[in-house]
Amino acid sequence: MIWVVVFGAIALAGLVVIVSYGVWLAHRVADVASELAVLGAQAGQLGELLAQVEVPPAGLGTHGAPGPRTVVRADHGIHDVG
Repeated sequence: MIWVVVFGAIALAGLVVIVSYGVWLAHRVADVASELAVLGAQAGQLGELLAQVEVPPAGLGTHGAPGPRTVVRADHGIHDVG
């Protein structure tokens, strides 16, 4: 008869562990969902910032035409090339 009480206590302890694990897991899932929401908001902000960036056409200077180039040489100093 004592073995019924022992197995009942083990089963009850196992049930408590399973319920505790379920509660812990639910909290972890809520934390991950919250972090994903923050990540989504930051991705939206990054998209808005990237939409504001204006990239100039390739090969043109700041005024629309190629400007003079300056080359620095270690043996001869600074020379204007263009």
